[in-house]
Amino acid sequence: MSSPPSPVPRAPSWPYCAHGADPAVDPAGCRGIHVPGHTACLAHLSDADRDAYLAGLAPGNDIDHRGTPFTHSLLAALLDALRDPATGHPRVGVTRLEHARFTGDARFDAVVFEQVAWFEKATFEAVAGFETAVFQSVAWFEEATFVAVARFTSAVFQGVAGFERVSFRGRAEFSSAAFHSGAGFRSADFGRVAGFEQAVFRGVAGFEQAVFQDLARFQHAGFHDRARFGHATFRADARFGSVVFAGVARFEHATFRTNAWFEQAGFHDTAVFESTAFRRMAVFESAVFHDAADFSSTTFQDTADFSAAAFERIAGFESSTFQGTAEFSSAVFQRTAGFESAIFERDAQFEQAVFEAATSLGPLVCAGQMTLSEAVFSGPVTLMLATRRLACRRTRWSSTAELRLRHATVDFAHAVFEHPLTIAAEADPFVLPDGQAVAEEALADTPDARTRVNSLRGVDAAHLVLADVDLSGCLFTGTVHLDQLRLEGTCTFAEVPPGTHWRRLRPVRFTQRRTLAEEHHWRAGQPSAVRGWRSAGPGATGHVTPAQLAPVYRSLRKAVEDAKNEPGAADFYYGEMEMRRHDRTGTGPAERRLLHCYWLLSGYGLRASRALGWLAAAMLVTVVLLMGFGVPRDSPEQKATGTVPPGGGRVTFEMTKGDPQNPTGNRFTGERFEQALNVTLNSVVFRSSGQDLTTAGTYIEMASRLLEPTLLALAVLALRGRIKR
Repeated sequence: MSSPPSPVPRAPSWPYCAHGADPAVDPAGCRGIHVPGHTACLAHLSDADRDAYLAGLAPGNDIDHRGTPFTHSLLAALLDALRDPATGHPRVGVTRLEHARFTGDARFDAVVFEQVAWFEKATFEAVAGFETAVFQSVAWFEEATFVAVARFTSAVFQGVAGFERVSFRGRAEFSSAAFHSGAGFRSADFGRVAGFEQAVFRGVAGFEQAVFQDLARFQHAGFHDRARFGHATFRADARFGSVVFAGVARFEHATFRTNAWFEQAGFHDTAVFESTAFRRMAVFESAVFHDAADFSSTTFQDTADFSAAAFERIAGFESSTFQGTAEFSSAVFQRTAGFESAIFERDAQFEQAVFEAATSLGPLVCAGQMTLSEAVFSGPVTLMLATRRLACRRTRWSSTAELRLRHATVDFAHAVFEHPLTIAAEADPFVLPDGQAVAEEALADTPDARTRVNSLRGVDAAHLVLADVDLSGCLFTGTVHLDQLRLEGTCTFAEVPPGTHWRRLRPVRFTQRRTLAEEHHWRAGQPSAVRGWRSAGPGATGHVTPAQLAPVYRSLRKAVEDAKNEPGAADFYYGEMEMRRHDRTGTGPAERRLLHCYWLLSGYGLRASRALGWLAAAMLVTVVLLMGFGVPRDSPEQKATGTVPPGGGRVTFEMTKGDPQNPTGNRFTGERFEQALNVTLNSVVFRSSGQDLTTAGTYIEMASRLLEPTLLALAVLALRGRIKR
């Protein structure tokens, strides 16, 4: 705070009193200014002259006693001369007491200072009492020294109050004081207890670089404008319980060497403190809390900025409410970080924050985005969060971690962890130790409480466990050791578009299966894409190809198979084969055609209905072909021929059978159908019917005995894949 214009010289350049000085103490003599009409100060006037001077004073007169030494009795006599008979309180005009020294108790209680009151560099060697005093204009105490107690209880400062660089060696009591304009305590040194309980600061309150050597008490104080505590040092407890900060509260680079209590503080713009109310911004940027910092039940109605703050012991924010953005970026929590039952109505920023000890963060509610990107968790951690979005990009987890989430959409891209880490969805609201459920009214407009993972790109999944989460929008490309991922509970994936669609005048129907979000994005980008495939959306980066998706599906298939859930792995095998079939870079044309036939006949050995359908069609074609061309017109008759030797003897017979005759006339009769069906059914089980067939029928039967058992085997394989355990 800058000094107001001074009506008197700032340096002691007035005519000094030359009387009564002790050369051993003050060789220059007494520094008191001359009383008008005399050559001595008020302290060194003769009794008669002093009485005459005091008798000439009236309430409201100006006084000028710069540098004058005052005893208790001398000051009392001066104030009695200025006492207003109507009120019983002294009234003073312009008060000039710079460099004055008060050797006894200085009792200015209930004095009304109607004009500027100057106490610059004054020294109060005993009790300084200004209780219920009223300063109607500027009150300037810059560089004053209070050796004993300084009492400003219930004092009223209607103008600027300047206490910059003041030294309070005893207690400083400002409880219930009212500062209607600016109050400047910049670089003030509070050697003992500083009491500002229930004080009211209606203008700017400046405590920059102030030093509180002992307890600082601000409970129930009200800051209606800016509160500046930048670079302030609190060497003992700082108590801000139930304080109301209606303006910006700035605590950047402040140092708290012991406990900082801010219970139920209210930050109504940017701020921070216990039962305190901060109506404007509360800034604790780069503040250092060497002991416990208690902000439990505090209300921050605007931004709360703790970026780069250091909490060397307990940081307590239990049951606090952050109505504006909460900024904890680059903050360091060396011990416990308590946010149980905290409510963040907007975003909570913990980017690059460091948690050095074991941490249990929550349960808490965040209606906006909870950002833990690039944060470092050095010890075991349990996060219980109900939040719309959770960003953990490049977060480092150096020990075991468990994330229990509700309503959250999680971005876990490039997170780093070498120990088991679990991301689990919590079905029911979190419960506090007292049995009460955590209120989630701030998330009432969310569609459901499901936890969705949006990205695992760049993660080493060797120690990752996902339980009951929604992976329908998750990006897996670039995940390392995906085959070691563990999927527990019910983890859902994206589905193919349901129903029948039309593509170039032909119907298309997709068999229901679990798919990756990236397959959706790739298919949606194809020129012939049907409706239902979801695109990557605006701003998406990276173009994923089937060649990249095939190994992702393969790794997921192995991960599920290793968990003894082979039926569940079938969809990932199907996805892998689909990507291979569509891959034009790593899969050759011949292999793609073979895969196409495999897909067409049996859905890669996973669609029993398709294989059975083809089997039925093949059998029907076989029956029709046999009826038309394979079954002969009549069964060939056997003939026996032989030669009888002359004179008798052994007769040798030769058995012959006529060639089957191609059918003529009506070929599609019941008898011929029965014969054709018999041949076809035997072919399905790879047996010969033993019936006589035409030449064409023989080849038809051979083809049937090759194709139809294969189709039957594919159908059996598909059924086995769905029921195997």
